[in-house]
Formats: sequence, structure tokens, C-alpha cells
Amino acid sequence: MTEQREQLYFNLIDELLKCPNGQEPEILESKPELIDSGLVQTMLQVATMFAHEGNQDGAQFLFFVARELAKELGLYPEVPNTEVVNPEVANKE
Repeated sequence: MTEQREQLYFNLIDELLKCPNGQEPEILESKPELIDSGLVQTMLQVATMFAHEGNQDGAQFLFFVARELAKELGLYPEVPNTEVVNPEVANKE
């Protein structure tokens, strides 16, 4: 990833952090060229930095948005929710 592209990611992340609640999809839709695995990776890096600095709200927000984007991009595995009705039967198999 080039420095220029990374800067574009940071600018987009900054926009998302500053926008009114609920306008995130509009902001993301306005920059489709930046919606890729590099953005998800950059969001996770910034979120991790926020968490280390004590900005839990910012970190949680970015982790959430990154996860949703990863799902849309097919980067996040969908785990089926299989509920085990009788755990004893499952353990014997």
C-alpha cells in the first residue's frame, strides 16, 4: 500500500469518526474506490492504537465498522450458528 493510499484511508477513517451517528454508510458509499481489504486493515490498526491509548469508544466503533466491511467484502467468515441441544450427545461423537 502506498503512502498516498494510506493517507486516503486515514482521511476516510477520520471522516467516519467525526460524522453524525448514522451517516457512516453515506460516507463509505461516497468513496467506493477506498473500500477494500487495505481499509479494513488500516481501521484495525487505528482501532488497536485507540484501545492502547484508552479510547475504547473509538476502538469499538472502528472494530465494528471494519468487521461489517470485511463481511461485505467476503473477508470475514460467516460462522453458522449451530446450537447444540444435548451437549452429552455431541461430546460422545
